[in-house]
Amino acid sequence: MTPRSGPSSTPVIAATVDFLAGLAGDGRALELGIGTGRIALPLAARGVPVHGIDLSRAMVERLRAKPGGDEIDVTIGDFSTTRVEGSFSLAYIVFNTIENLTTQAAQVACFANVARHLAPGGRFVIEVGIPDLRRLPPGENAVVFDVSDDHWGIDEYDVANQGLISHHFTRVGDRIEYSSGPFRYLWPSELDLMAQIAGLELAERWSGWHREPFTNESRKHISVWGKPRS
Repeated sequence: MTPRSGPSSTPVIAATVDFLAGLAGDGRALELGIGTGRIALPLAARGVPVHGIDLSRAMVERLRAKPGGDEIDVTIGDFSTTRVEGSFSLAYIVFNTIENLTTQAAQVACFANVARHLAPGGRFVIEVGIPDLRRLPPGENAVVFDVSDDHWGIDEYDVANQGLISHHFTRVGDRIEYSSGPFRYLWPSELDLMAQIAGLELAERWSGWHREPFTNESRKHISVWGKPRS
């Protein structure tokens, strides 16, 4: 899968914001896992009021240090259960962040929490990679997902428990830094079932922010579920 720190290129962020702003319309947006505000800040600059939820105070402090960061409301907490005031026309989770919830129960709870926050007709967007199980050699449990001059990434799969650990080796100056984190991967069909349990309906599914078709060869998907108007 792609690195979970998320893309930093301006074109990718611009496409993401264009997609989300179009769905938000004149309403408010709720970002689950707002982090340092890479999407929230440019989305707010487009005139969309954004409220974020994040468990990391350190990440939110970095958001606050950026221009416009102190104007975005953020609630500290677990985005699968944390409630905030008001309703929203859009809720979204990007950069594989749904996989930070490492149990199926937590992911199901996240959908239910989003459904409670959405206004009738509101939309829930998730961007997440397709598990690379087809690339696993027989008898192996690891896939290299990134090799560059300054970063090497390896996903170690626990297929029996639908989990993985992402290992990152990053060149920083003249040394190599190592980090890792646990995740729970999931399939589009499982996400659709979680949405159905929460009373949401699939509206769109694409392989990219420019609405490229989702096919058998897609490496990720952007899915949109809607809350019925009645």
